[in-house]
Amino acid sequence: MASDSTATRVGHGLAKLLGIKLHYRNPQGLDDVSRGESVYSVSSADTYVEQEPSTGEWIRSIIPTGRGMLRWAYNLFPFVHWIGRYNLQWLSGDLVAGITVGCVVVPQSMAYAKLAELAPEYGLYSSFMGVLIYWFFATSKDITIGPVAVMSTVTGNVVDRVKESNPEFEGHVVASSLGVMCGVVIVAIGLVRAGWIVDFISLAAISAFMTGSAINIAVGQVPALMGITGFSNRESTYKVVINILKHLGGSKRDAALGLTALTFLYLIRFACNFSARRMPNRSKMFFFLSTLRTAFIILLYTLISFLVNRHHRGTKQRLFAILGDVPRGFKHAAVPTVNIPIIKAYAGDIPVSIIVLLIEHIAIAKSFGRVNNYTIDASQELVAIGVTNLLGPFLGAYPATGSFSRTAIKSKAGVRTPFAGVITALVVLLAIYALPAVFFYIPSSVLSAVIIHAVGDLITPPNTVYQFWRINPLEVIIFFLGVIVTIFSSIEDGIYTTISVSAAVLLFRVVKAQGRFMGKVKVRSAVGDQFGNDEKKYRDVPSETKDDEDSARTIFLPLEHNDGSNPLIEPQSPYPGIFIYRFSEGYNYPNANHYLDYMVQTIFRQTRRTNPHSYPKMGDRPWNDPGPKAGREEEYSDRPTLKAIVLDFSSVNNVDITSVQNLIDVRNQLDRYAAPDRVDWHLACLNNRWTKRALVSAGFGFPTPSGDSSRWKPIFSVAEIGGKSSAAAAAEHRDHEEGTDKAPRRDEESGFRRKSAADVVGKDDGASSDTSDFKQTIASSKAYAPTIRVAAVHGLNRPLFHVDLTSALQSAVANVERKAGEEARGVGTKVV
Repeated sequence: MASDSTATRVGHGLAKLLGIKLHYRNPQGLDDVSRGESVYSVSSADTYVEQEPSTGEWIRSIIPTGRGMLRWAYNLFPFVHWIGRYNLQWLSGDLVAGITVGCVVVPQSMAYAKLAELAPEYGLYSSFMGVLIYWFFATSKDITIGPVAVMSTVTGNVVDRVKESNPEFEGHVVASSLGVMCGVVIVAIGLVRAGWIVDFISLAAISAFMTGSAINIAVGQVPALMGITGFSNRESTYKVVINILKHLGGSKRDAALGLTALTFLYLIRFACNFSARRMPNRSKMFFFLSTLRTAFIILLYTLISFLVNRHHRGTKQRLFAILGDVPRGFKHAAVPTVNIPIIKAYAGDIPVSIIVLLIEHIAIAKSFGRVNNYTIDASQELVAIGVTNLLGPFLGAYPATGSFSRTAIKSKAGVRTPFAGVITALVVLLAIYALPAVFFYIPSSVLSAVIIHAVGDLITPPNTVYQFWRINPLEVIIFFLGVIVTIFSSIEDGIYTTISVSAAVLLFRVVKAQGRFMGKVKVRSAVGDQFGNDEKKYRDVPSETKDDEDSARTIFLPLEHNDGSNPLIEPQSPYPGIFIYRFSEGYNYPNANHYLDYMVQTIFRQTRRTNPHSYPKMGDRPWNDPGPKAGREEEYSDRPTLKAIVLDFSSVNNVDITSVQNLIDVRNQLDRYAAPDRVDWHLACLNNRWTKRALVSAGFGFPTPSGDSSRWKPIFSVAEIGGKSSAAAAAEHRDHEEGTDKAPRRDEESGFRRKSAADVVGKDDGASSDTSDFKQTIASSKAYAPTIRVAAVHGLNRPLFHVDLTSALQSAVANVERKAGEEARGVGTKVV
């Protein structure tokens, strides 16, 4: 204690030396619990003084504890949570799903390697490492990590650009190095549990990115599908379309295979879906047939290619383009080359590569998590992606992420756990070592058909765009803007455009958030008997308590009806000179001025100065308020004077220095406007202790010190204390002592009415008649029944912080009426 006292004295001495006013919030020097609270409240309810949060408390809350670090390390490997309960039923589901996905991923991965400007074996390496590593860190059972069309295209663009500027770097070296760098960054984001960063990318931006990329990729594969050569398919989409039309006459035999393969892929899917609807009992069989259509088409056309080209193995002798040699095993396994020169060559492409990896994976994982009723951990998923891309390049893999098509297949195949990835890895491993000889004859045009068929599902359908329009037309404009930029520029520019515009729209909404003035409306519940008929009949809901006035209650609606409420219902002004103002979208430095400017302008329009003679001479008036012409009286004498403001903080979580300072400035401005009176500021629905501390530091939360001799009469919201002090326990005790037949009381659960508190409180002890009705309401309230222990919901040291708008308005009205009564009797400040 002595050391604390010494430290306190030293701290106070330093504050005095530096000119810091430690008690500027309490200029009268009163005790925290006696600055104006009601003696009735202290004597009738348990005293509660709210303590402010401290900086030390905040630091302790963010510093991880030993137990927290152990839990963090344990959660890095989610498979340990369920692997001990693995069973044969789970294994059977994982076997089916794993083998099914394996049959799909093998041809897809080789096709996507073409998009990455790499040999087909690199796609197999990427798919193997993706499914093998992911299950260790997975929080989603459905996701399949591996090569995907969009990321492969981005990788191919990077490889092309680096080759142009640095021809000495081979394509697979650049791709592996890019994978390592992306993996390092993503693992770091995941380890610090910052997965929430992905939430800044809107659904409109993701949909535009996926749609534009799918169109870009599909158009880029048409030349290979048709056997057209003579131009680059890496240019902007519209240029590729123009070149295709120019060179369409140069189509080769590849077109016969490619177009028929693409047609068969769609026909098989349509036939299986149609048959599943006609024969629901065999839908599972048709699902697997539809899923394996890619593998079937690849095998069919590989057989055709073998029969045609078995005597034409030379490059120039082949009748159409085929895949060619695919080495057996992991021939390119090596430590990735990651050095300064190669990183500089693609440094500008790292951000877009990371964005593509993140948004595609997390969007898919969250979507399937909601469909299958589980929740993913976004940060842990980033760890999984990062580790996959960090370790994959050691076996020759390039950047990989979650695949939408393979994830959908895996989910519908009945996967039970992430262990299905190991089964898929075994299938891919078998293909790497057993099937390279077969891969040689795969037609390139058929691989292009597979790519076009796969990316077609990524295009946002018109019905979804229409639903977007119904929800928010502005975001549909962002969607089309992203698609157009992707088509006429590049995938990278489309991503940056949609993300930037979405962020700008978000900031604009925050800055231009519109506050609302609220009015009170008395409502009661009613049940519509015939909602399907034109003529609707309503009946009152039976009230549980007869002492309620027709079960009516007071709610607050915007005075302008901009919430869609019935315009025929006119909300009443809370009280002459009292305004209720609601912040609609937080209250911080970007929107503080906009909020308060609108509030002040409205108040000035609807009120008048308390003292119309505050400017004795015309020259004393400010230039922007010249007043009435000479010889005329003030034109707004019928308006009320400003008395109190109730601020609704229900949508506010945090405040900052700028927003609080603006609030202080407005308070001072309105105090001058209402002089010689002071405006009372009541704050309702405060949800954050640090927000309360900030507002209290600015002088809010208690009455403004003034020179009048009147005593503040605050109104507190109180509630029953639970446990043995609750109403139910008190009623049980009375019933036990007196017998249930002699206890006419009732509470909300038992239905017996309690004795009214008005019989106990008795008559008003000298209070003014202006507040007698309000005191009578308080006295008759069940919360003050003498058999129940109650306590204040908010601290008694913060009498102007209220639990809701109703209590805030009650307090404001009660004190305005008290002041009016005292002024009528000549007590306190006299209004001029």
